[in-house]
Amino acid sequence: MSIKRVGFIGMGIMGMPMALNLIKAGFELTVHSRTKHKAQPVIDAGAHWADSPAQLAKGADVVITCVTDTPDVRKVLFGKGGVIETARQGLICIDMSTISPFETEKMASEFDALGVALIDAPVSGGQIGAVEAKLSIMAGGDKAVLEKVMPVLEAMGKAITYCGPSGCGQRTKLVNQVMVVHTIMSISEGLAFARRAGLDLQATLDATSKGAAGSHSLWVLGPKIIAGDMKPSFMVDLQMKDLRLVMEYAEQLNQPLPGVALVKQLMASLQAKGRGRDGTQALFDVIVELGAPKS
Repeated sequence: MSIKRVGFIGMGIMGMPMALNLIKAGFELTVHSRTKHKAQPVIDAGAHWADSPAQLAKGADVVITCVTDTPDVRKVLFGKGGVIETARQGLICIDMSTISPFETEKMASEFDALGVALIDAPVSGGQIGAVEAKLSIMAGGDKAVLEKVMPVLEAMGKAITYCGPSGCGQRTKLVNQVMVVHTIMSISEGLAFARRAGLDLQATLDATSKGAAGSHSLWVLGPKIIAGDMKPSFMVDLQMKDLRLVMEYAEQLNQPLPGVALVKQLMASLQAKGRGRDGTQALFDVIVELGAPKS
């Protein structure tokens, strides 16, 4: 199967650069989002516009979704004007959102009855990874189908891992989010501690990033924290959605995650202050405020 025509639904912080990379890779791209103006840079780069997911899917070899949450994925795939209305046998859908593993399995089963394949392929790497086509992609579903769409995924990511049957990509992404929030917590606590100790934060970052504390998150978010830059590579609101999914699934497994529960509470305080659209590095501000001198 030679894949030429790709449809992409979702023009957010991640979706737009991912779509642009598909155009750069030579795919004929059609896009759709809730608001057309968000897709304008991709349209200007050569993509076609579709007024609905159904119109987008008509004639497509592959349809990619990269939207916010589980209900959003179900709506664009199975709702009124959704992909299902025009999906033909042999169509491959790739959901690159982070959503419920349980619902992923249900949607894959519904599509399978129609001869349509669904690959769950959530991503990690943030906006920079999306722009540079260096995302880590965690894939679940039929391995033979995954092999067919590898050229599409390789246009957006550098590390594509088959994680198992349907839903396993989403489960692996939730594991990733558990680890990521602990890393953000450690960076926030470490730099807050350094600030309170009177250290030069840039020198501290230079020293720690080259040692055992070094990580992708520290290299990307550390400079942002020092500069007071809270613009999102990944928003607090989206991280909170992912942590909700983590905790829901952990409850099903009867697996306590006390560290995740703590970070979720601390990030909730950012949402309470109207800072849900800040980057997750804003957790630093929460930790600093916890240590503020009493008046």
